[in-house]
Amino acid sequence: MGSLQTYVQESYNELINKVTWPTFRNLQSDTVVVIVATILLSLLIFGMDAISNFVLDLVYSLNIS
Repeated sequence: MGSLQTYVQESYNELINKVTWPTFRNLQSDTVVVIVATILLSLLIFGMDAISNFVLDLVYSLNIS
């Protein structure tokens, strides 16, 4: 039980005294970057899906028998 208590105390000490936490302004700017990147990647995947759907529709409409 003593080792668990030591672990919790050392973890708390490290989180409070050694970890460098981002500022709120930095956190906001990083969040905006993630949101913009997510939107761009979603649009890219949507575009690739639309193009492949269009090409496959053309291939299937050839009706080669």
